[in-house]
Amino acid sequence: MKNNKHSTSKNLQVIYEDNHLIVINKRPGDIVQGDKTGDLPLSEIVKQYIKEKYNKPGNVYLGVAHRLDRPTSGIVVFAKTSKALPRLNKLFAEKAAKKTYWAVVKNMPEKQEDTLTHWMKRNPKQNKSYANKKEVPDSKKAILDYKVIKKLDNFYLLEVDLKTGRHHQIRSQLTAIGCPIKGDLKYGFDRSNKDGSIHLHARSLSFVHPVKKEMLEFVAPPPHDSVWNACC
Repeated sequence: MKNNKHSTSKNLQVIYEDNHLIVINKRPGDIVQGDKTGDLPLSEIVKQYIKEKYNKPGNVYLGVAHRLDRPTSGIVVFAKTSKALPRLNKLFAEKAAKKTYWAVVKNMPEKQEDTLTHWMKRNPKQNKSYANKKEVPDSKKAILDYKVIKKLDNFYLLEVDLKTGRHHQIRSQLTAIGCPIKGDLKYGFDRSNKDGSIHLHARSLSFVHPVKKEMLEFVAPPPHDSVWNACC
């Protein structure tokens, strides 16, 4: 990944912020929470941004409510208070937050729109999930709706409405119908993107504010490249 494309406290793409929440448009390559790579996670970058913006002394509180895969871009919500975090966690756990993704694929799906149901089985050693047509031991049910919303020169833009939140769900389910996502070598696309990204973007998110109880709706622009630019 090219470091100049990573988020920093100076170039952070903040979509929304109040006393309880901060909503970020994640760049591909940003890692939401720390892992074995030791790379600086987005959670720490957001803390630094808050510290600098408000001249906060000491530690900044920030809670991670959900995640996006590293090569994916789009909307990520963090809690700024300990009051908001368990409520946000509950929202995501109970699927009370509506998530819509954009995915760029090379092949046209058989159907213009469809509901996909698979049984996902995760292989931790490979950090990969496999979509099975029938239930297998240790599998979890995965459901999404998709529709083709644009034909590009060499690709198709799908809008994906996620009904369950399984590991690598969209990537695995689209591959299972012969439509791997552009740049996603792990799930069967023939070439990686130069920057290590994949063309999967968390486009919109709506949920009821965990404290104020008002409806929030966010839409995030995709990264700038020739393929994404053709989608908008």
